[in-house]
Amino acid sequence: MTTTHRGLFAIPPTPFTDDGALDETSLRRTIEFCLEAGTHGIVTPVNASEFSTLTTAERHVVARATVEEIARGGKKGQVPAVIGVCAPTTAEAVGFARHAAATGADAVITMPAYAEPTDEDTIFAFYAAIAEAVAPAGIPVYIQNHEKTNGIGHPMSAEFVTRLCREIGPVQYVKEESFGTGPKITHVLAHAGDACLGIMGGKAGRYLFDEVRRGACGTMPACESADVHARVWDLIDAGRPDDARALFNELLPLLNIEAAFGTAVYKEVLYRRRIIASPFKRLPGLTLDAIDQQELDVILDQLSVHFTVRTPTRRP
Repeated sequence: MTTTHRGLFAIPPTPFTDDGALDETSLRRTIEFCLEAGTHGIVTPVNASEFSTLTTAERHVVARATVEEIARGGKKGQVPAVIGVCAPTTAEAVGFARHAAATGADAVITMPAYAEPTDEDTIFAFYAAIAEAVAPAGIPVYIQNHEKTNGIGHPMSAEFVTRLCREIGPVQYVKEESFGTGPKITHVLAHAGDACLGIMGGKAGRYLFDEVRRGACGTMPACESADVHARVWDLIDAGRPDDARALFNELLPLLNIEAAFGTAVYKEVLYRRRIIASPFKRLPGLTLDAIDQQELDVILDQLSVHFTVRTPTRRP
């Protein structure tokens, strides 16, 4: 198996102003932060980016800004821009895929259309349509196998993911973050052959070492601690697993509180690091109360010694 995408592919959350408008300046600064942090790829807009709250025009801004900032940072061809194209319907996702390809994306990533049936024939047709949309650009498609495909707890089986890779040419990568992640990685890599160029883990990289042992080519977490996450991956690739695990163990408390609060933590950390101008989020759900903020204080005080990006080039 030949792997061309490898490493820490970070997900920038989509920044908003205090009144909920898209903050393109903070968005571009977040992508710049990812590049300065040493990430090996950038993935957006997806779940951690609150993609489902964005308008079509806003999603186009996110895609364009990502591609432009990678080029501005001199990383075009080195740091892939993987653009999320998931949408309620196949037609909408195809439109986003075509826009991403025209904008200069290096790949697209998507869960199945979440307002459509979850039977395998419908999902197969969905990925075939996405593949056809990007085929003229010659870029690959990532399957995102989430534990709540279409929001109803119906992830794809390893056998079906393997079939998608083998039967739809541009479908070449997988982000595996459904139930039974490890065995699914093992199965797909064993049975898809060269039709699968790589599988990346999700769930904030909390199971990174098991995934790597099974052959994963990378991981896709939110980006608030991208400099630490990238260093963990670099230590793994340098053949220093003990050092990688020691650093990962210092990162784990942040990943644990992130698992509890999701977007609220991604944005609060980026706000505290002076990368985004506001921690405002559009998605409903848990927020950090005063005691949670105190716990985050302790976590970041201990972890910040490993932050390599101290002050972003363009401050909020």
